[in-house]
Amino acid sequence: EEYEAARQSTLTAFYTPPVVIRSMYQALENMGLKSGNIVEPSCGIGNFIGMKPESLSDCKVYGVEIDSISGRIAAQLYQKSTIAVQGYEEVNLPDSFFDAAIGNVPFGQFKVLDKRYDKNNFLIHDYFFAKTLDKVRPGGVIAFITSSGTMDKSNPAIRKYIAQRAELIGAIRLPNDTFKGNAGTEVTSDILFLQKRDRVIEVEPEWIYLDTDENGITQNCYFVQHPEMVLGEMVMESTQYGMDSTCRPYPDRSLEEQLAEAIETIQAEISEYEAEELVETEDKSIPADLTVANFSYTLHEGQIYYRENSRMKPVELSVTAANRVKGMIAIRDCVRELIAYQTEGYSDSVITDQQKKLNTLYDRFQSKYGLLNARANSTVFSDDNSYPLLCSLEIVAEDGTLERKADMFTKRTIKPHQTVTRVDTASEALSLSLSERAFVDMDYMCSLTGKSVDVIEKELEGVIFRLPDVPGSDAKFVSEDEYLSGNVRQKLKEAILAAEGNEVYRSNVEALKKVQPKDLTASEISVRLGATWIPPKDIEDFVFELLETPNYSRWNIKVRFIKVTGEWNIEGKSVDRGNVKANSMYGTHRANAYRIIEDTLNLRDVRIYDYVEDEYGKKKAILNKKETAIAQGKQDLIKQAFLDWIWKNPERRQRLTADYNERFNAIRPREYDGSHLNFYGMNPEIKLRQHQKNGVARIIYGGNSLLAYVVGAGKTYTMVAAAMECKRLGLCNKSMIVVPNHIIEQFAAEWLQLYPSANLLVSTKKDFETKNRKKFCARIATSDIDAVIIGHSQFEKIPLSVERQERMLREQIQEVVAGIREAKNSRGDRITVKKLEKTKKSLETRLKKLNDQSRKDDVVCFEELGIDRLFVDEADSYKNLYLYTKMRNVGGVAQTEAQKSSDMFMKTGYLDELTGGRGVIFATGTPISNSMVVRP
Repeated sequence: EEYEAARQSTLTAFYTPPVVIRSMYQALENMGLKSGNIVEPSCGIGNFIGMKPESLSDCKVYGVEIDSISGRIAAQLYQKSTIAVQGYEEVNLPDSFFDAAIGNVPFGQFKVLDKRYDKNNFLIHDYFFAKTLDKVRPGGVIAFITSSGTMDKSNPAIRKYIAQRAELIGAIRLPNDTFKGNAGTEVTSDILFLQKRDRVIEVEPEWIYLDTDENGITQNCYFVQHPEMVLGEMVMESTQYGMDSTCRPYPDRSLEEQLAEAIETIQAEISEYEAEELVETEDKSIPADLTVANFSYTLHEGQIYYRENSRMKPVELSVTAANRVKGMIAIRDCVRELIAYQTEGYSDSVITDQQKKLNTLYDRFQSKYGLLNARANSTVFSDDNSYPLLCSLEIVAEDGTLERKADMFTKRTIKPHQTVTRVDTASEALSLSLSERAFVDMDYMCSLTGKSVDVIEKELEGVIFRLPDVPGSDAKFVSEDEYLSGNVRQKLKEAILAAEGNEVYRSNVEALKKVQPKDLTASEISVRLGATWIPPKDIEDFVFELLETPNYSRWNIKVRFIKVTGEWNIEGKSVDRGNVKANSMYGTHRANAYRIIEDTLNLRDVRIYDYVEDEYGKKKAILNKKETAIAQGKQDLIKQAFLDWIWKNPERRQRLTADYNERFNAIRPREYDGSHLNFYGMNPEIKLRQHQKNGVARIIYGGNSLLAYVVGAGKTYTMVAAAMECKRLGLCNKSMIVVPNHIIEQFAAEWLQLYPSANLLVSTKKDFETKNRKKFCARIATSDIDAVIIGHSQFEKIPLSVERQERMLREQIQEVVAGIREAKNSRGDRITVKKLEKTKKSLETRLKKLNDQSRKDDVVCFEELGIDRLFVDEADSYKNLYLYTKMRNVGGVAQTEAQKSSDMFMKTGYLDELTGGRGVIFATGTPISNSMVVRP
């Protein structure tokens, strides 16, 4: 196995000449690197570690090497360094930890499996850049050797990805013989120097694109603009793949001399560490220990330190407070070990011994310093990310006394992950695929069963379905419940078309035919005058037939539907003056039939007002009850006439019933079943009910969801289990849970009861005080956690970026302007135009306020937190989002907008863009209150 691994590593590894390594370190020193942590993600036998200059002796190097032989050699040679002998995709390194990264990244036309980055579809060299960008702290520098393809390939996707997260300090193109002496290969390579930004930004610098130099050779814009950074002559040469560019060395110049000159032009500054507050006192911080969790206390040589990203700072405490912290550190570390033992499936005897140790530590601490939940202990330890975990060890009564110890003291509370590598049947493989991959992964199922795709497809016929071919991609399969739901009429059309070219889709056609909704007949379709799916031409025909409108008047009377506002408008309502049916039979002398029909189309009761002047000379509208009653009587006649008319004509009946069935009777709801989910890491003492499992499945497979659970149905556990499963499956990286302020601690406690090994960040009231807000938001952004729990009011204090708010407001303004224009063009109701103008003015005022506010660079925005899944508990709090309606005096319809709802609307809009409509989950016991528009 080791020989095979070593042989495989020859495909990706090129051993780096010392002259190149020395120059890369020189560049880092020139930037101010003196101490800190350095990562080498593909260290081989440790050439970069061994050649680290003496001047950087205070820097600790962490190496990663997939080849076991090379990795063990490196570990023996450099015992002061930490070497992880495993793939970079498997190693667990903290985010925003390292001050610098250095190395020669592996190159190859293949991908690695890392759920966090799978959606990006990176090749291995691109993956190394992407992961390292997350591991280096803001302001830290990456110095990587990579193939010239990174800078020169025609697809700029990876360069754009990098540019959004880091600034290109400089690049050096090496001659193609650089690795010939060490690796026996001629390849053009580049050294890239990147400095990590403090946030992801939308930017497209010139270097992400290609250009042509004076010799007509296409290469990266950076090298065209900086030919002095090309350490050779760019020429075209014939290769086994055709003509390609290469960097031919200058015969009369040494590489060492050229590198020295090029390195001097690389200008940047690495601050020794990211100190947010510079103090006059002497800095006593030390580089962080990788084994210490971020934002937690630790003991180092008897002194209490607090780790914050890449540094650990000493903490000054009173003797009593220090003893409290030391006691809680001991309990925390014991609990973490116990969690690890359970997660890794250790024997009962090991678990029992660790529980005895935990009981001893807890009892000793509790006898001296009281409950872990006590205020005095919270005061000194709440800044530790693990404090909520310690609090969950105690079940506290309502009066604040200890009711009992948590189950962790006496029972197994974590279901370990059991890796299954072999199953006998295709159905077992499918169940595993859905629980381990969240989709039908045919390659994974083949590896589990040893069967071919064709055999599995045949065995699971009717249980999985092949999707109609997508050009240039492998066959894709989905489960029965996914395929035979949704718009099954559209799917049937696609399947019939696919079956014409490939018989394999015949089974799709037959299955879809069986689940087609039964066509509704005209008598089963409820339709009223004003239904927006009825074409304006049909409404026009009804009006003309009912009122027997003369031909000469029909040219000036038009029925229009304004999509932006959802309003109907009849143009030329007063043209047909002499028509008895319009002015008497179906109308009155105060409101003719055309006006009454327009009100009816817009679902409004017709009303007649008289206008009188008050004592100040202002006109005042007074409802004329008599004339209104007469007009509403005519309105009832018109409504009945429409019902009698709509289905009378056979052609119209057939056309409209077909259209209705196609539009509104095409959806088959999906039934979600969570029975196959394994919930690794969950407390085995707690059993989810079936509807909770189904709710988790709905969130995993269905995207944006609303959990409309009644009180007591268990929405908390459903959200927690869904968040943990989505993280485990790689469907999200970091969840944010927004809950009412008063239940933050309770929610965290319940989370840790269900998932004791969860890594949570739980906000407190002081975290969102003005002086602490930025620091806490930075903590969210830099913490590698499962989820962050914050309160409703705290969520509002994290703004979207000004740029995004501007863009979204301008889009809303453009929509309203389009509505005004359409309403005016069709001579719509003046009240409609007035309301739209008022909405426009309100949006413009908000935009002006946004532009007037100072744009502080130190404001941490919502987009910078790394949140890609949002759970909102008691989502009914976010109601009264402004909604324009054509209906009058509808109870519960707000004509003003709640700011918190607008803020939520914008943030969910951002997450929809980020996740494709799969990142927002609302939970509430009252999905509708007062009216259909007062809902989350």
